[in-house]
Amino acid sequence: MAMLDITVLDQHMRALAGLLPDSTSPEAAAYMLFGSSDIATDPWSGGPRHRLISHQVVEIPATDMVSSSGMHVTWSTRSFMRMLGDAAIGGKIPGIFHTHPGSHAFFSEQDDANERELARTAQQKGARGLVSIVLGGDGSVCGRIWHGSNAYTMALALQIVGGRYQRHQRHLAENAVHHHLDRQRRLFGQGFNDNLSSLRVCVVGCGGTGSPVALLLARLGVGHIFLVDKDVIDETNLNRVHGARRDDIGRAKVEVLKREIELMGVGSRVEIAQDWINAAHVRDALKASDFVFGCTDDNTGRILINRLAHFYGIPVIDVGLRMIAAAHEHGHDLNGRVTTLIPGRPCLICGGVVNATRAQEEELERNQPDEFQRRKAEAYVVGASDPAPAVVTFTTEMASVAVNEMIAAITEFHGADGMIPTRIRRWHVRDDRFLNVRVREGCPVCQSDESRGAGDVLPFLDMAG
Repeated sequence: MAMLDITVLDQHMRALAGLLPDSTSPEAAAYMLFGSSDIATDPWSGGPRHRLISHQVVEIPATDMVSSSGMHVTWSTRSFMRMLGDAAIGGKIPGIFHTHPGSHAFFSEQDDANERELARTAQQKGARGLVSIVLGGDGSVCGRIWHGSNAYTMALALQIVGGRYQRHQRHLAENAVHHHLDRQRRLFGQGFNDNLSSLRVCVVGCGGTGSPVALLLARLGVGHIFLVDKDVIDETNLNRVHGARRDDIGRAKVEVLKREIELMGVGSRVEIAQDWINAAHVRDALKASDFVFGCTDDNTGRILINRLAHFYGIPVIDVGLRMIAAAHEHGHDLNGRVTTLIPGRPCLICGGVVNATRAQEEELERNQPDEFQRRKAEAYVVGASDPAPAVVTFTTEMASVAVNEMIAAITEFHGADGMIPTRIRRWHVRDDRFLNVRVREGCPVCQSDESRGAGDVLPFLDMAG
């Protein structure tokens, strides 16, 4: 049976937590609809995984509530039947949520008995299961999915995803203490190291920013790393791709980084794909990740991870640099950017980071190079200009800024909101700017209620082509 984990988007958890104002409150309940992510092959375990993503919270009408106390909550099943119908129409998995105000989160014998009957009804209505989540008065959370009325699978992890990233795990690996991580334990505690060791993190692009990101993740103790990059090392990479040597010229960047991480001996499990991010066999790795770092200057790749964050509730941390050499009419213009993407925040389209026209040109250049060159000669496309300037100190600095955003999500070290939406570092004027990017009216990605937490859809991420 597939391993199970559950993602609850922060805006949904806030709504649910509002049902539990304090430990003296009576038990409360709500319905939920979940998107489903079926991972045929987890790249690290080799087995199947099933991830559920919260898509919508549905209140139980007050007229359907029968009784509640600190030990129980009961309600009419009329609204449950309506919710099952909505789940079927939308292709979602139905779920129920309730609170245990005076204790930690667990499934009681009464929960088992009640949910068994609801799961039987859900199965009869053709649902792919029935999800159940419990929130304890101490802030603990647990979840499971019923497969009919006689079997269920407990979630190995339940993560709450927003600017903060909170992870609730059933079993930790014996709280393993790694002595090489003792100094960061002294700052953030053993729980920080435990969280990192369980994380699955994908790095898209392994050049000037992606290579230091990958090595920093391993040094921090991230347990599972996936590296995606089509390119090989060339001579111009030697000044900024960490770990690259002259005798690596012609070798895949992902292979070089995998070698360097394994030589560290720090316990990170590294898997690689020498391919474009939109290759079909890379999808399982993306869907299985807890964080994704976008370290590519490729518009096609950015469009994909932009949608990934919203469909699957996976935090994406995107890194970009723009460097313009000094000229007669102006001085140096040196800028670095880190943008964090989560459902509920403006996306890369709203921020003007991605260019759809250039993305189409990139696809043409890859798949039909002769046609691309013909159109370029006729000035129908722009692409393939001279390489952009790059200096290792600047690319490495922005890689550190990006990884620190992941740490902020886990630890709250720079505020309760966790990750900063967009930071611009302007070296030439010695300042940082924190942009308040506004959502574009009608944005097809971050303004779509249908895509938020939708999970698997056809075509993948609702992207044509």
